[in-house]
Amino acid sequence: MKKLATLISAALLSSTISVSAHAQDTMAIVLSTLNNPFFVTMKDGAEAKAKELGYELIVLDSQNDPSKELSNVEDLTVRGVKAILINPTDSDAVSNAIRIANRSNIPVLTLDRGASRGDVASHIASDNVVGGELAGHFIMEKVGEKAKVIQLEGIAGTSAARERGEGFMNAVKGSEMELMASQPADFDRTKGLNVMENLLAANPDVQAVFAQNDEMALGALRAVQASGKDVMIVGFDGTDDGIAAVNRGLLAATVAQQPDLIGALGIETAVNVLKGNTVEEYIPVPLKVVTK
Repeated sequence: MKKLATLISAALLSSTISVSAHAQDTMAIVLSTLNNPFFVTMKDGAEAKAKELGYELIVLDSQNDPSKELSNVEDLTVRGVKAILINPTDSDAVSNAIRIANRSNIPVLTLDRGASRGDVASHIASDNVVGGELAGHFIMEKVGEKAKVIQLEGIAGTSAARERGEGFMNAVKGSEMELMASQPADFDRTKGLNVMENLLAANPDVQAVFAQNDEMALGALRAVQASGKDVMIVGFDGTDDGIAAVNRGLLAATVAQQPDLIGALGIETAVNVLKGNTVEEYIPVPLKVVTK
């Protein structure tokens, strides 16, 4: 009987250690920047899902710097994380970081922005091309087929900027809209303000602006308000600040993503990869146009 009790005790201890070990399994999420509400929300969604599923999550900020992104991934390979979710600073540059993880046999999943090269288990993102088209069609509907428009572009080299621009241009080319100017403002609110000030001065009869994210849209809004002009502005992402501006009638619309869902799906998909389950190469997250 004493021997049986010892065996049961040992089994329970083994079970406890096994559960504890699983609880300590660690993943990481590497974000292009945490100086943007969209990616903060993505982080929050990933953290909540990781906690729910019993995984520790390391969060690293690349500060929009590909070299910082590379060192972040190098650090994670040394720390032996089970999987890496990465939101690239640049779709080409991130390939070097992904290859480092590949050589360490650590699964990589990309969020929101894709990677040009490297072995990626799955890409979780909205259909940015469709989103750009939605923005263009919304402007045509509200301003007219011959609307005079300006586009504020995101960071050159990111798949999000390329695809949103592609979708918007699909809408422009399929209509009589006049694209007066298209210039990068790097997904940044302050740059959105500065670039828009210059574009307003050069294009005083502009009627509408499509900004490839809400941060640039809010920067453009400040420039338009200061100019006293009546210019309709459409953003992209559906951040809290963007939606609040829509509800106040300051932005006409934002093409809303669900960054918290992107983060959560990234964790769920990583868990499936670690379990050896087959996952889709691309997992789309729905979009919608948010208006007042």
